[in-house]
Amino acid sequence: MTAPAKRSRPARRRRRRRGEDRIKPVRLALLDLLGLGLLGLRTRKLRAVLSALGISIGVATMVVVTGIPASSQRALMEEISALGSNMLRVQPLAGQAVPVKLPEEAVGMVRRVGPVTEASAVANTHAAVQRSDLIGDDDFSGTGLSVLAARRDLLSVVGGKVFSGRFFSAADEQFPTAVLGYRAASQLGIGEIRENAPPPQIQIDKSWFTVIGVLHSVPLSNDLDNAVLTGWAAAKKTLRFEGNPTVIYVKAREDYLEDVRSVLPATVFPEQPGQVQISRPSDALAAKRATQHTFSSLFLALAGVALLVGGVGVANTMVISVLERRRDIGLRRALGATRGQIRVQFLTESVGLSLLGAIAGTLFGVLIDIGYAAHQGWPTVIPLLPVTGGCLGAVLIGMAAGVYPSVRAARLPPTEALAST
Repeated sequence: MTAPAKRSRPARRRRRRRGEDRIKPVRLALLDLLGLGLLGLRTRKLRAVLSALGISIGVATMVVVTGIPASSQRALMEEISALGSNMLRVQPLAGQAVPVKLPEEAVGMVRRVGPVTEASAVANTHAAVQRSDLIGDDDFSGTGLSVLAARRDLLSVVGGKVFSGRFFSAADEQFPTAVLGYRAASQLGIGEIRENAPPPQIQIDKSWFTVIGVLHSVPLSNDLDNAVLTGWAAAKKTLRFEGNPTVIYVKAREDYLEDVRSVLPATVFPEQPGQVQISRPSDALAAKRATQHTFSSLFLALAGVALLVGGVGVANTMVISVLERRRDIGLRRALGATRGQIRVQFLTESVGLSLLGAIAGTLFGVLIDIGYAAHQGWPTVIPLLPVTGGCLGAVLIGMAAGVYPSVRAARLPPTEALAST
């Protein structure tokens, strides 16, 4: 009976050296660790809300101080773009002994340039306009007015708007119809075009044209204010117009505006590119580019300070939580919880506080941005980078704030923790 006992004693020692007789701690699943970490948030709701409030204020500050300037900047960019920062004007050189005629296909060739977004044209028909056939050719009412053939997409390129009536449709441009510039309508004595009233008529080169619309003043092209516009096809049929554009309006992507300007002369008039004049980019483009590169670093610094203050609040809350829960920690250690599980519990609680504050702060900041932008009439812009960066920064701050409390909780001896009051 003694021999087996002697044989078993070395075997037990070997197993002990291999660690087979040690009590292995229970491995907790991820959901169990998450539930333990969030237990403090569920049982101490008021403290959790107050602790998360510091983080939420920091994140909301970051969202607001980046979103409101971004909305203001977008509104300013739209106003500057309305000044024609991306528009070029192409026309033959003035003062030539032999007038240069741009080819009729010039507009189509310009549209094939990659960065060009829109292109349209007008052409001087050199026709005379009169309000009535009872007025002589030398009457002052027709002085200074030019008759221009216009393409249907002209208004979208030059930013023009109709004051009353309508602009040319596909059917209108085939018939003798006219649209008057703002000053031309006043000079010809034509006011608002009413739908139920007979449209007024004017005489252009002994042909009668029906006035279908009057334009607002066009800031990007003042010469259109003194012009009588006719449809491109109708001008060819009625006014002996040959189809050669006089002025081509080009809109292009702002990043490539200088490149487009350099290739336009050879594009519109390959035979003699030196006879083509291209307007330089508007000064508004330089102002727009300068505005795009400005950003308020002071606001970002204030948001960073707010986040840091929120992180200090979370750290303070977690340290106090460790002190208040020493008996719970000791009981868990006595029941077999490892130091790693204690650390994960308090670290998860710290990150949960920060994440809760980050989500609440983001929602609150976005609502403030939307409300303020709507009140100012600006487009709402929520920069994704600051928002995601603020949330990620809040989580990282929560992790950093929870490191020391979690380590301190894990180092508490079970006997000392259970003996504390």
